[in-house]
Amino acid sequence: MSRERIVEAAVELLDADGERGLTFRTLTERLATGPGAIYWHVPNKGALLDAATASVVATAMAVEVTGSPQREIRAIALGLFEAIERHPWLSPQLALRLSRSPWSSVTPRIFESIGQRVSALGVPESTWFTATSALVHYIFGAAGQNAANSQVLGLGVDRAEFLRATANAWEELDPGEFPFLRSIADEARDHDDREQFLTGIDLILTGITGAEPGGSTRP
Repeated sequence: MSRERIVEAAVELLDADGERGLTFRTLTERLATGPGAIYWHVPNKGALLDAATASVVATAMAVEVTGSPQREIRAIALGLFEAIERHPWLSPQLALRLSRSPWSSVTPRIFESIGQRVSALGVPESTWFTATSALVHYIFGAAGQNAANSQVLGLGVDRAEFLRATANAWEELDPGEFPFLRSIADEARDHDDREQFLTGIDLILTGITGAEPGGSTRP
């Protein structure tokens, strides 16, 4: 029995049934062992959730993309986006750590990884904290909302049909009261979640650096 195997089994239980499905009883059953073997490595459920969160985040952020800081930020952001989509329990865990224990292992790693790239953009040091915070909060918020949407659609709702119904409903709104929603209904009908997410990252990077979306600069 190793700590790594215990954390791996905890992630499997969290993926299957969320935080409610993770107990030391279900974990001992999954690992076919006694509780003592688990407590030797992990003292309580809180520590187990910390370890599971840290493990998933570390895997998501182990990107090998090299190049401009913009490209690396996009790769890290997309890795986190996809991890939160695969593990819906991750979003509330990240939000909890950001609000209650920003000094714990996970939050500093995310801020450090993105912050190093922000500082490499050549922007004034006085903007580093604000720029990095904007990126991190956008990633957590947009990825968390996408994960929530995916959970709803996972209950037998077809995504294309759902978007079509939403767009149709927006098109039927009062044109005097909702001109904007009516104008974007078509775009909402066929949008790609990942492209939309990365466009948001590009918009923030554009605001930080004055570069064009995608990291290129105006000639």
